[in-house]
Amino acid sequence: MELFGGLNGEALDRARVSRDPRFDGKFFVAVTSTGIYCRPICPSRLARRTNVRYFASTAAAESAGFRPCLRCRPEAAPGTPGWLGTAAVIRRALRLIEAGALDDASVESLAARLGIGSRHLSRLFLRHVGASPLAVAQTRRLHFALCLLEETRLPITQIALAAGFGSSRRFNAAFRQSYRRAPSELRRAGGAVQRATQEVVLRLAYRPPYDWEQLRDFLAVRALPGIERVDARGYARTVACAGSHALICVAPTREAHALELRVAGAPPGALMQLAGAARRMFDLSADPQRIGRELAADGLVAPLLRSRPGTRIAGAWDPFECAVRAVLGQQVSVSAGRAFALRMVERLGVRIRDGAEGLTHLFPDAAAIAAAPLDSFGVTRSRAATLRALARAVLERRVDFDAAPEEVVAALLALPGIGPWTAQYVALRALGEPDALPAGDLVLRRMAARAAPLLSARELEERAHPWRPWRGYAVMHLWRVAAA
Repeated sequence: MELFGGLNGEALDRARVSRDPRFDGKFFVAVTSTGIYCRPICPSRLARRTNVRYFASTAAAESAGFRPCLRCRPEAAPGTPGWLGTAAVIRRALRLIEAGALDDASVESLAARLGIGSRHLSRLFLRHVGASPLAVAQTRRLHFALCLLEETRLPITQIALAAGFGSSRRFNAAFRQSYRRAPSELRRAGGAVQRATQEVVLRLAYRPPYDWEQLRDFLAVRALPGIERVDARGYARTVACAGSHALICVAPTREAHALELRVAGAPPGALMQLAGAARRMFDLSADPQRIGRELAADGLVAPLLRSRPGTRIAGAWDPFECAVRAVLGQQVSVSAGRAFALRMVERLGVRIRDGAEGLTHLFPDAAAIAAAPLDSFGVTRSRAATLRALARAVLERRVDFDAAPEEVVAALLALPGIGPWTAQYVALRALGEPDALPAGDLVLRRMAARAAPLLSARELEERAHPWRPWRGYAVMHLWRVAAA
């Protein structure tokens, strides 16, 4: 029987015994004699084959009654294909759950947002993910709580709130069921080392290699003064959360295969959402080994892969902000588009009181842009109309950035003044769509043509067919070479 993307039981055994890090996150190993499940790189003694079961996701393993290993931390493994599902409804449901859709609502309300019945949603989850929607949501909450317990000194009551539990009692019961001990016992055993401070520091794991310099340089060229700062200390910015604001900073860490996320000023309930946004923006769930193997056959991309194998998709923190800036940057240079955005921030952005080192404003929201006299900002009348249409569509939820990427692209294309380039650019950078291709991009058409005449958008789409489903990574490689 074929399992996990073509690996049968014998191949999974070989991968488990090898402890090769390239298999990390692709499957999980459960041991029936101990009731524990691990990553395939776990340093613990290898179990007998007769005592081993394999699972495609952490949620599936926990639904089967296994608890996570406290040595290899399977919840820290980058996302696996099993979590992504195969149907669009599953992908959107997982995206909504990751954004907290089941923290304060029911499976019935989630199913209603997806336009299907709750029983059908549960059947799809069991078929594609191996666990129910509630099991996936609880696994997500418990994993985040474990991270806070070990890495911060937040009180346990605040950790329960940050992880999406309605009360400490519910949190303690769920934690005991999964980890066979109370949260306070685990904290005493592990010994969180972070000092008591208003700043929370979290580690965000990724699968190597990871080209931090490529991503940092891409963001630095596009950084918006007042909102973002990119320097040797990392990427920092202001973010709106819970009616207030917070400051975040993401930087590489000396620890193996992780970035460090620092959050100051955020309420505990916002921490999980901020960590999820950081993972998406910095493309931490990608599998560079797999992507590299599938792109290496292309003569244009292969040498770029060899020189920078850890290239990732440089994301954007907020999808609406990315869409606005994409409209402002239509048919102009990066610097000109940034100048327009800076003017908008200065006139419409909310100034914050405790901003530090150039971080002084929040990016204007949809309500502010919909009501503003945009013609006075120096943009053309047609572009101002497009921005107003975009803002109103977001307010009316005709554009819902929590929807599946293909639905977001279709909704954007329905707006006046937004064409395929803008919609695909937003899908690539704001939604993390790995196969997005802004085919109208002049730089891409020039780079893909090499010595030939400039390719048309249609010709670029044909040329990029061998890159699927990883066209977004080929785009990042070509943009990097063009910038150099």
